[in-house]
Amino acid sequence: MGIASKQREKNLTVAYIGGGSRGWAWGLMTDLAMDGDMCGTVRLYDIDKAAARRNETIGNRISAHPDALSRWRYQVSDTLAEALTGADFVVISILPGTFEEMRSDVHLPERLGVWQPVGDTVGAGGFMRAMRTIPMFVEIAEAIREHAPNAWVINYTNPMSLCVRTLYHVFPGIKAFGCCHEVFGTQKLLCDMLEKEYGIPGVTRQQLYTTVTGINHFTWLTRASYRDIDLMPLYAKFADRYFETGYDDGGDDNWMNNHFKCAHRVKFDLFRRYGAIAAAGDRHLAEFIAPLYTRDPETVREWKFQLTSVDWRVKDLGDRLERSDRLISGEEPLNLKPSGEEGHLLLKALLGLGDVVSNVNVPNRGQVPDLPLGSVVETNALFGLDRIEPVCAGPMPDGLLPLVARHVLNQENTLKAALNCDRKLGFATFMNDPQMSGIRMEDGRKLFDDMLENQRKYLPEGWFR
Repeated sequence: MGIASKQREKNLTVAYIGGGSRGWAWGLMTDLAMDGDMCGTVRLYDIDKAAARRNETIGNRISAHPDALSRWRYQVSDTLAEALTGADFVVISILPGTFEEMRSDVHLPERLGVWQPVGDTVGAGGFMRAMRTIPMFVEIAEAIREHAPNAWVINYTNPMSLCVRTLYHVFPGIKAFGCCHEVFGTQKLLCDMLEKEYGIPGVTRQQLYTTVTGINHFTWLTRASYRDIDLMPLYAKFADRYFETGYDDGGDDNWMNNHFKCAHRVKFDLFRRYGAIAAAGDRHLAEFIAPLYTRDPETVREWKFQLTSVDWRVKDLGDRLERSDRLISGEEPLNLKPSGEEGHLLLKALLGLGDVVSNVNVPNRGQVPDLPLGSVVETNALFGLDRIEPVCAGPMPDGLLPLVARHVLNQENTLKAALNCDRKLGFATFMNDPQMSGIRMEDGRKLFDDMLENQRKYLPEGWFR
């Protein structure tokens, strides 16, 4: 049954891979419940079946809430094939490995003075996370090809670009795209600028026009406007004004007490260097540049963002597990507040329930003409009935292109190394990252070997022959 006929029935089947998620899943459940245009079944599949069972309970409670506008049935699937068979949409939101592997990703490079605020996309940590993630996505792509070849596939897992690239490499006919909310934060910053600096209140990010280009977590706005106002010269003054002090939106929640906040000093510096608006959180942006912003923890603090330790992530998971208990028991009431994500809106658009333009990660078909075709890029795209049409972003600024192209080529080599268990190419790619530019070859080799060994249980045996 096609998308159009499913839309008429308003009864969808969504396969959620990583259905034990304590973050993305809850947000999507709430967004679906508060949208009266869709209903159906969400199949939760997770290797942690107990976590999926808990989300089954929470999802069904959300759906039964008196304020819910639609009804969804949540059920746990025992196998990936069971979850996928007959699915109209597939959502992928997994944690590749455990916190122990993440601890190696993020913290082992610190012995060489390499400090990573996130460690999940590029750098030594991003490379190793990709090594264990790519085999998982090969398996997922093969299963989708066999059991749900016509489904639309939404990926939220990092490293985003390589996850989407792997899906298309294994199954070229897949209808997959990657969603990331980092651009939203920068659009909201422009709205704040309009209100507080120029006295134009009430502007929402959806009312802005922005040209989005680049790759995930190293995304750029080369044009931005609101109605007849060109925002680029306004942002130039804004960046100059707040470059030294950073910008604080005035709330109690700021970079000093929230790992995901920043004072935008890295954004402002990058604008002053390259003339385009860097459109991600500073903690992500800093990892794509030679260690100007991450030389050591003191430097990070000077730029007014944080290093996110794995110990903090472990504690945060514990807090979310406690919240899960409270939601299941009823001790904490359900709050049907929209998540701010656009996933459910994109589902609606693909069903023909209203076109949407949003930033998305898909293979390059010319929307960024000076990056390799087939590489995964992040630009705007028009979502409509059973289609995604990328919006041409035009050439990248000359000064910016070499920075972005280096990472695109590194990501292509990362995929080749992972698929072929190619230790020589893997090491060369590992060392070619800008974060590793000051590391001696022999020290880099030892770090590479140690970090790869820490991934052993997730890697094909070909790596260790």
